[in-house]
Amino acid sequence: MSAVPEKRHIPDRLGTSVTRLFASWEALLVAVAAVIFIANALASPYFLNAWNLSDATFNFTEKAMVAFAMALLIIAGEIDLSVAAIIALASTAMGAAAQAGVGTPGLVAIGIGVGAGCGMINGILVAGLRLPSIVVTIGTMSLFRGIAYIVLGDKAYGGYPASFAYFGQGYVLWVFSFEFVLFAALAVLFAVLLHATNFGRRVYAIGNNEFAARFSGIHVERIKFTLFLLTGLMAGIAAVCLTSRLGSTRPSIAQGWELEIVTMVVLGGISILGGSGTIGGVVIAAFVMGLVTFGLGLLNVPGIVMSIFIGLLLITTITLPIIIRQFGHRKSA
Repeated sequence: MSAVPEKRHIPDRLGTSVTRLFASWEALLVAVAAVIFIANALASPYFLNAWNLSDATFNFTEKAMVAFAMALLIIAGEIDLSVAAIIALASTAMGAAAQAGVGTPGLVAIGIGVGAGCGMINGILVAGLRLPSIVVTIGTMSLFRGIAYIVLGDKAYGGYPASFAYFGQGYVLWVFSFEFVLFAALAVLFAVLLHATNFGRRVYAIGNNEFAARFSGIHVERIKFTLFLLTGLMAGIAAVCLTSRLGSTRPSIAQGWELEIVTMVVLGGISILGGSGTIGGVVIAAFVMGLVTFGLGLLNVPGIVMSIFIGLLLITTITLPIIIRQFGHRKSA
């Protein structure tokens, strides 16, 4: 009687959970962040100062607040290119209210309310009328920014209450600013919302296959409307922090931020096609972009060079996964 051959164990292609962790996009971003940190420390003697590092967080905290909501929107297969214009309009509304003598609580409520209202407009047009989000938000981007320019022209609003400055300039503990603490709290909140709730699972389902999600009983339009409302709300919160930090309002405020916010989201591993990605990746990407821009600033690199770098970074992060995927398909074939 012949012996029964021993069964061969075929391991998972990605190996253990530790192997999968180190093979993830987030692990690659952590390595990139470490390299950038070391390079900045070697390039400038002022980089490792605790207060300078605290200042570096202002380069990304406001944008990252919006990026958290944008991440959910892109996972669901939509996009909002009007977020920077929403910030401008919310800031303009707060400036006008400040001139009328409105106090700090009223200004915060106006900024957040205008942001949420703009998000509702986008949500009604996209989820309610089922219009393409990229077309709608390009239109509302011009609309919201145009209103700010009509109201302000070449002027600026100032004269905000002294207490209003805390949101963008205040510190909670030592070098930890209010903005950074808010950023950390929102990161935890959005991570729980996306990865630990039914709402988050439905967002992934919509991004993976909207048609199947509808037949599964998911209220697609309702969730998309909520996501646009949430994105506008976060833009309003960012407007409060940014206006508080600058102490003034101009119609050009946050100009070009939509590109940086989308870059932050895509760099964080959120698929531009929807259906995949994590909030943790967006958090790490925010630190990476903040370290890069702050390091270039310490080296007196012109702003236009930073803009070129952000554009190249966006193109690279979109094309690199596609190239790797195509290479893998050819290799397996």
